[in-house]
Amino acid sequence: MRVATWNVNSVTARVPRLVQWLEEAAPDVVCLQETKVAQDAFPAEAVAGLGYEVAHCGQGRWNGVAVLSRVGLADVRAGFDGQPAYDDLVEARALTAVCGPVCVTSVYVPNGREPDHPHYAYKLEWLAALRAAVAGDAAGDRPYAVLGDFNVAPTDADVWDRAAFEGSTHVTGPERAAIEGLVGLGLADLQPRISKGNPYTYWDYRGGAFHQGRGMRIDLVLANAAFAAAATDTWVDRDARKGAGPSDHAPLVVDLAL
Repeated sequence: MRVATWNVNSVTARVPRLVQWLEEAAPDVVCLQETKVAQDAFPAEAVAGLGYEVAHCGQGRWNGVAVLSRVGLADVRAGFDGQPAYDDLVEARALTAVCGPVCVTSVYVPNGREPDHPHYAYKLEWLAALRAAVAGDAAGDRPYAVLGDFNVAPTDADVWDRAAFEGSTHVTGPERAAIEGLVGLGLADLQPRISKGNPYTYWDYRGGAFHQGRGMRIDLVLANAAFAAAATDTWVDRDARKGAGPSDHAPLVVDLAL
């Protein structure tokens, strides 16, 4: 079984590349982030011919998460208990579904913007609420993973140059402690095998960052014991970041002996 996560940075803009990637990589379950379309506007017909059912939690031009599955789609839950609001709006940032033998939660964690911005406090509050919400699934016997764009690089090894991020979000102690808190539930951070000398999943569009290797590992798969025990390989599909009109993220893929 193959499970993947991918921040597509607008599913409408990425439909041809998404369909091509689904055909080539043949994942059974895909968690998407930053769909950037309204709740009922996901282009489900584009992937239906490949056998994928779609669950989507959308918010127009911002945010948005989805789960695509060709092994069944049940018990879909948008958001999570205790999910905080920002500017009085509970954003479209989390979606949980049972897909065949596994349960997944697709997350798009708030960016945080700057450490002294209210969005940063919101990010930490959001991550704390996520930890409480997923504790039950994490402790269960069913293979479970919370996966997606966490907007946090867990260690200095997960950024191309720690000094370049001084005073910025994504690398601060409280953010990293929040990820450690999720791991403390018994969730393993499945490390991708190294490709091109780094484990990165995101590269800025500007300044040739991808070609110069200036990236970050901010897309994660945090897996419970049953999911982690079944994992046979974890890898970043760098080819999906190449060519014309890519997302600024590459898919993170896990192969499972299920």
